[in-house]
Amino acid sequence: MSTFLRGSRRLVIIISVLSALVIFSLSTISNHYSHTSCHAARSLYSDSPSATSKEADHDHTSYYLNLNSLNATANARDHNEHILILTPLIKGSSVHLKRFFDQLDKSTYPNHLISIGLLATDSSDENENKILEFYVRQYQGRWFKRFHEINVYQRNFEFLNNDEPYDLTIMARARNFLLAASLRDFHSWVAWIDVDVVKYPAAIFEDLMRADVDVIVPNCLLYREDNAFWGYDRNNWAETDYSLEMQKWVGQDFILMEGSGRTLLVDMPTHMGVHHKVPLDGVGATFTLVKSHVHREGANFPPFVYQHQVEAEAFGKVANAMGFSVYGLPGYTVYHAGRKQLHDNNQ
Repeated sequence: MSTFLRGSRRLVIIISVLSALVIFSLSTISNHYSHTSCHAARSLYSDSPSATSKEADHDHTSYYLNLNSLNATANARDHNEHILILTPLIKGSSVHLKRFFDQLDKSTYPNHLISIGLLATDSSDENENKILEFYVRQYQGRWFKRFHEINVYQRNFEFLNNDEPYDLTIMARARNFLLAASLRDFHSWVAWIDVDVVKYPAAIFEDLMRADVDVIVPNCLLYREDNAFWGYDRNNWAETDYSLEMQKWVGQDFILMEGSGRTLLVDMPTHMGVHHKVPLDGVGATFTLVKSHVHREGANFPPFVYQHQVEAEAFGKVANAMGFSVYGLPGYTVYHAGRKQLHDNNQ
């Protein structure tokens, strides 16, 4: 009888130990999931998280990080380099969210190396927030092919929904806010992608990384059913003797817009192949890949006039002034839906 009791006691101990191990493992997985999902389960339109959740969001442990080994290389995928996708969302952007996530999901760059940071700039439309939350849950609620993290930030900015200098300065502030909130110590690359970029090659990240320059942009065209070549992003350009001479005769705070004598990327020859790169002075931000150290070292989006430019074009100027390499690929095309659909949705 005593032998039976000892055997039963031994069995109970073994079961208890195994149960503890299972609970510990599940807890570890849960903690990892909550980190990589990056608050995907939190409502996008709740105003005040509880004090408990605030404490849980902050790790007060001190640690040392050596970022000398954080590189952005031409063979980024082989080196498991992380890329951060940043996209500001203005009112009406929800119509493009499905395609936006679908294209990222279909890219050949591994999802577990992709982080996504979205900035909701208008909280007046609760339905848009719900649509955004739906897609975040859909893509991060999977066991497989989840992105490393998806963060959604809410910060209201008052846009006039036009391309006037005021909106450019507000967008510059929004981009800088999103960058400061999203950039982590493990990100090697930052890609700025408009939510309404509707078509690009699946291997675009590897293709652009292969150029091995600090800032690079593809040639962004307007999407058309007839596939006609119709330039969209005219903020990618190189200075000319004429444009440089013009700047000597205008006021210091004068903003040079389209048609100021620059050579636009959309007007450059495309017959040299998709990997032919040309130096640029100004860039747009419809699809722009940046080595993360460029932003970390201070090149961001000026909301003020810098060398007669603001926002993305001024970022190109700042990057050049700091000695970074800024290039475009005339023969490598991506396609934008244009602003008409967003404008119609805002009416």
